[in-house]
Amino acid sequence: MGETELPTYKLENDRPEMPAGSEPFIAPGARVVGRVRFGANVGVWFNAVIRGDNEWMEIGDDTNIQDNSTLHSDLGFPLTIGKGCTIGHNAIVHGCTLGDNVLVGMGATILNGAVIGDNSIVGANALVTEGKTFPPNSLIVGSPAKAVRELDDATAEKLKQSARHYVANAKRFSKGLEPIER
Repeated sequence: MGETELPTYKLENDRPEMPAGSEPFIAPGARVVGRVRFGANVGVWFNAVIRGDNEWMEIGDDTNIQDNSTLHSDLGFPLTIGKGCTIGHNAIVHGCTLGDNVLVGMGATILNGAVIGDNSIVGANALVTEGKTFPPNSLIVGSPAKAVRELDDATAEKLKQSARHYVANAKRFSKGLEPIER
């Protein structure tokens, strides 16, 4: 898989930017378009879409974007994702800011202008509405989302372990994933 071209696209004069020597793992079916800056060791999993057609999108080191997730921005609402983040399957992350070591649960939606502090969890299927801000170490659940408790240091360490697992898995897939000839 490492020998093939990455499924990335420029839009007009804007093209994804990747750190030299540490290109992201981008799984088959995933798409990356336009104004996207990758940190080191990023994994973009099957059928995820990262569309930087309005504002720049920054994805921090050791972050993973899981299957079928959508990342996008609107004019005036760039997207910033910190280091060591996990964006769960089918999540929508739109024009917002995520601190370091944030886990966005499966099916969660985070809208324009929202800010999620470091070491936080956005629960599965949560809806974080426009402009909502949550402090670090928050457990955020519901629709509309609200913080229900503060997370401890042990939970923050588990978030980091989750991100490290996905970094290792991306390296495994980048070396070992091959299409089966029929």
